[in-house]
Amino acid sequence: MRIITANTNGIRSAGRKGFFEWLAKQDADVVCIQETKAQRDQLEDPLYHPEGYTTIYCDAIKKGYSGTAMYCKKPPNAVTTELGWDPLDSEGRYIRADYDNISVISMYLPSGSSGDEAQARKDIFLDKIYPHFLELKASGRELVICADWNICHKEIDLKNWKGNQKNSGFLPHERAWLDKVYGEGGFVDAFREINQEAVYTWWSNRGQAYANNVGWRLDYHVVTPGLVPTIRAADVYTDERFSDHAPFTMDYDYSL
Repeated sequence: MRIITANTNGIRSAGRKGFFEWLAKQDADVVCIQETKAQRDQLEDPLYHPEGYTTIYCDAIKKGYSGTAMYCKKPPNAVTTELGWDPLDSEGRYIRADYDNISVISMYLPSGSSGDEAQARKDIFLDKIYPHFLELKASGRELVICADWNICHKEIDLKNWKGNQKNSGFLPHERAWLDKVYGEGGFVDAFREINQEAVYTWWSNRGQAYANNVGWRLDYHVVTPGLVPTIRAADVYTDERFSDHAPFTMDYDYSL
C-alpha cells in the first residue's frame, strides 16, 4: 500500500508545475492532498481527475482557500468530509476514506502564523480534533492520518529551532499536543519509525530557504500502532518543486 500526502498550495498551480505528470508514475494506492485552493467547478479538467482513481474533493466555502482532496485507486466503502464543527467543515479541511479494516484521512490543520486570532482558531481545532482521533482509534480500525499538521514536533524537525520557539508551528503547547497524540493517544509518527534524520517537507519562499535546505517537517503520516510492523519505506520528493511543500510517500505491507 503506497500512500502519498502533498500540500499543493493550490492544486491548479501544482498542476501547471508538473505535479500530475509526476503522480502518474508513482503507482500510489491513495493520494492525500491539502490546500487545493479551488472549487470543484474549477477542477473539471481531466487533469484533476487522474485516470484509474476515484476522485474526492472537499472545498472551503471561501474561494481560493484551504480545501482537501483524495485520489483512491480502490473506491472507498464510505467517505466522510464533515464532522459537524468549524472551521473543519466550512474550510474543507478533512476527508476520510473508509475501507474494510482501515481508514485513510487527508487533513489540513490551520496555520496560526498570521497572528493571535489565527493561533486561537488553530488551538480550538487541535482541541476538537483530538477526541475524534481517539474515537476512531477506539473503534478498532487501523488509521493513516496524512496531513499538513502545521506543527514541528522535535528540534530535529526544523532547521532553525532555536529562533522559532515563540513562533506558531513550534510553540511549546503545540509540541505538547503532539506529545499527547503520540503518548496517551497511542498514535505513531510513521516516518520516525524508520528514519531519524533531519528531513524537511516545507520551505519558506522567502530568501534562499529551499536552496539552503532551511526547512520544517510539517507533513506527517500518523498511524495506529497496528500498522507499525507494516512500514517499509518513506520518501520526501525534492527533485522537482510543485509547491512550497514536498510530496511525502510511505509504503506499507498492507492491502486495502
